[in-house]
Amino acid sequence: MDGWEVALLVLAGAFLMLALALVVPILRLRHTVDAATRAINDINERTAPLLGNVNTTVLGVNEALGQVHTTLDGVNLQLAKVDTITGHAQSVTANVANLATVVSSAAANPLVKVAAFGYGVRRAAAARRHADEEREVRTTLKQQRKAARAARKAGQVTG
Repeated sequence: MDGWEVALLVLAGAFLMLALALVVPILRLRHTVDAATRAINDINERTAPLLGNVNTTVLGVNEALGQVHTTLDGVNLQLAKVDTITGHAQSVTANVANLATVVSSAAANPLVKVAAFGYGVRRAAAARRHADEEREVRTTLKQQRKAARAARKAGQVTG
């Protein structure tokens, strides 16, 4: 045997030792891979029904959202009608306010004139009554003075 053959034999032995040393970790790694595969298969079996339930739930939610959308469209339509009605009511209110102002101003001027005329008549009647009373008082005073003068003259003539 020559040096090369011995070196090759040593190298083959070292390679065999290396292969034997790697067999144990590879076997353990195979067990780990098998366990991971079983876990993944178990997860697949359990998640398939869950995903089916999720899909059913999502379809139900989509249907409910469609109904909500339809309902909101109806509500928006009704709100538009209410806005129109409110606008008309506001217009009617403004017209009634304007009409009330016109009627008030049309009725107020004659009423003010009638009230002023009534006040003037009352003042004139009161002034006339006062003048009549004053005239009566003056007349009475004149008569009393005349009677007093006549009495004094009569007293002087007899006296």
